[in-house]
Amino acid sequence: MHFLTKDIKFPDVNEATKEGLLAIGGDLSLERLIHAYKHGIFPWFSQGDPILWWSPNPRFVLFPENLKISKSMKQLLRNNDFTVTVNQAFKEVITECSKVKRNGQEGTWITGGMIEAYSKLHELGYASSVEVWKDNELVGGLYGVDLNNGVFCGESMFSKESNASKVAFITFIQSTNYKLIDCQVYTNHLESLGAEEIHRDIFLEYLGS
Repeated sequence: MHFLTKDIKFPDVNEATKEGLLAIGGDLSLERLIHAYKHGIFPWFSQGDPILWWSPNPRFVLFPENLKISKSMKQLLRNNDFTVTVNQAFKEVITECSKVKRNGQEGTWITGGMIEAYSKLHELGYASSVEVWKDNELVGGLYGVDLNNGVFCGESMFSKESNASKVAFITFIQSTNYKLIDCQVYTNHLESLGAEEIHRDIFLEYLGS
């Protein structure tokens, strides 16, 4: 296992474990985060644990042209029950995402340090949020990293109203021109929307790394 130092560099992603774990330690500085995402690496760890860096193979992604929208979702979108905005409440979105309980996971992986680091990325134009509002209340949303290379690296989403996160995801994809949406690891939820697994090498080609 590789332990990171103050140097802003990572081992070759092909040295990751079968589960995708590549390295331990380091920090969440802007330089390290940007370097990591450019090379298909992301942090994922629990409160109180050292920072863990991952580069899974296969990679779970969505090609926007393969987006699947069910009949019921199409009807929901036509009803215009929600208002969708972009980059209007990043801090609120990531904070709400940190409160979501995940199956098989104690506590949150979106720590206070993560919120601070990604908020700085957002301020510099490297992270975006999508907000879903109902009656002027934030009821859903998502956030992710955008390095202006045609790939949006989705990080997390939340819903306080049924299907609000799907509304955020679908509306965002339909209104942007990304080549690829990085979903990182498999979930049934995203598979139902058209996401699929591809080899890490292909994913890295899309990143241009």
